[in-house]
Amino acid sequence: MQGYATFDFGVETIPGRLQPNHGKGSRQVVDATVTVGSEPLGVISPRIYGAFAEHLGRCCYGGLWVGVGSDVPNVDGFRTDVVEALRDLPTPLVRWPGGCYAEHYHWRGGIGPAEGRPGALGMSCGLKTPDTNALGTHEFLRFCKLIGAEPYLAGNVATGSVQELCDWIEYVNSSTDSSLTRERAANGRPAPWGVKLWGVGNESWDCGGRFDPVTYAHEYRRFARMIRDVDPHVELVAVGQEDEPLPESNLDPEWNAKFLRTLGPNAALVDHLSIHRYWLRGGPEIDFDEADYYRLLDEADATEALIVRVRRTINAIAPSSHRIGIALDEWGVWHPEAREWGPGDVPRRPPEGLEQAGTLRDALAAAIAFEGFHRQCDSLSMTNLAQVVNVLQAPIVTDGPNMARTPTYYALALHDAHVGANALPVRVETAATPSGGPTVSATASIRSGAGNGPLGGAVTVVNRHFREIASVEIRLAGWSGANASRARLLCGDAPNATNEPGKTERAFIRPIDADAGAGGTFRLVMPACSMATIDFTTSGLDQRGGL
Repeated sequence: MQGYATFDFGVETIPGRLQPNHGKGSRQVVDATVTVGSEPLGVISPRIYGAFAEHLGRCCYGGLWVGVGSDVPNVDGFRTDVVEALRDLPTPLVRWPGGCYAEHYHWRGGIGPAEGRPGALGMSCGLKTPDTNALGTHEFLRFCKLIGAEPYLAGNVATGSVQELCDWIEYVNSSTDSSLTRERAANGRPAPWGVKLWGVGNESWDCGGRFDPVTYAHEYRRFARMIRDVDPHVELVAVGQEDEPLPESNLDPEWNAKFLRTLGPNAALVDHLSIHRYWLRGGPEIDFDEADYYRLLDEADATEALIVRVRRTINAIAPSSHRIGIALDEWGVWHPEAREWGPGDVPRRPPEGLEQAGTLRDALAAAIAFEGFHRQCDSLSMTNLAQVVNVLQAPIVTDGPNMARTPTYYALALHDAHVGANALPVRVETAATPSGGPTVSATASIRSGAGNGPLGGAVTVVNRHFREIASVEIRLAGWSGANASRARLLCGDAPNATNEPGKTERAFIRPIDADAGAGGTFRLVMPACSMATIDFTTSGLDQRGGL
């Protein structure tokens, strides 16, 4: 394949109908071969498909919560359309109430009779959002049950106390008779919820108190030790930091190493180390050019290298007897129109609630990130896409009684078969994009069948090319008796296609032909800027195959 390169998508060790092609020029076809291996890389934890709901703008109030008496159809105060859409994805994990908001949140304001709850000034990302406290602990945990999600609660370190966080954990998790558990019962919940995941602060290097890493380590140690007395079974998330902050942020790129060194043997109190990664360099949200398009996809691709570097830091410093997972608990694209800082030479609008357009390009960026997440599934213990409704890279947007599923929603929907499955290595032979990345990329997984039934697997393929169609051959190396059971394509009328409430969708999922060949091969023809998932069954492993 002259002029083509091989991209090995195994474990990384270093950082249908044809649609018209997008843009000008004659339509070209790029050939690609995707070979799926048979040696699992690890389990893709459902927590890797987590969401994030912060009291910021219209995410929680208006997006999730409208109240029991609202004219908008709701179940227990939560929008029925949003609940059903999130349940269908599925949405296995939700982080709440922040984000930066968590560092001003005092949980007692959100319990008890609604009419007696005090109003609060919610502050996050420089925005002030009035909070009636109508959506509190009981309501959020009810929401998680409605959509089948595990809750992840973020604790207040900057303006809170050790006692306050310990009391919240006791209120939520304890079965021992105490004033707090009696209060919980009086508020309608006799039994504990048993929430496992608790964050000890958020972005403590900035909005969480402007700690230096050594000071935060001392605070974390104190909080964690006391929390373990209340509930020794919780999993605690410590605040880490990406190691490539913007120069103007004046943040310490050695935060993770200094934090872990200061903890020393007390690093065993850390179950997960939180990092955040927002993609900032893709130009305008809608009026981007081809160079901007590839710049965003490449930035999404580079997220994997951050995970690899953080894992190296943890392994080099933390005790080898205790495994610390990496929690990428905020990630996604943050367009320049929705912020007043950072790169992007565009007219900035006031970031009212950090709302931005969500395009097909953004959806492909998310899919590319998940390729890396799957490869790093042994290191990555959870991720939380920011945010779940209306804010930043939201899968769902609302406008009054109307709701729309964004292209990112459909990208997540095409990954449903991977959740909880075993990641498989993938090798791709394809041409390079103008920016040097692969034109076609892919991820794959396999899961056990029910009883003695066949194994079920899935391959998700992305055609990253801005203009050209991709003809893709998928080879299931090592898997015998493979048959395609379903093939779905996400595409749109342009890379900047959006889906807006009350309007016809411009990007959505449709069936696509997966022509079967000999020896467990399938061929797809994919439009420019599109992604597809092929679900397959197989009778088992053929030891002659593999990468």
